[in-house]
Amino acid sequence: MGFGFVVGVFGVLILSHATYSTVQYRGLLKIMEEEFSGPPINVMFELLLGFVLCVWAALTVPGKFLSIHPHSEENRIVSLPANLDFMIFNHRGKAFPVGTDLKLKH
Repeated sequence: MGFGFVVGVFGVLILSHATYSTVQYRGLLKIMEEEFSGPPINVMFELLLGFVLCVWAALTVPGKFLSIHPHSEENRIVSLPANLDFMIFNHRGKAFPVGTDLKLKH
């Protein structure tokens, strides 16, 4: 387990604690017969901190971002001639007419 994973788990625990605190606060307000207008400010800080930690972990745990440009040296695209086994021409699309002059009726 890496550091990013631990940060993500800690962020989820903080979000869970903020949820529990909000539910407990609402129960206290029901006992005191007051109206709920929103969670307390400390719960809002917990939500913000938990969200930031979870987003940071989500961006760092999966690994390095790879290039999507087709001519990049880091690109992992397999060339087409090496995968001819996956090219299928016998499918449902052959039931449709080949003509491109079809128009949609409005």
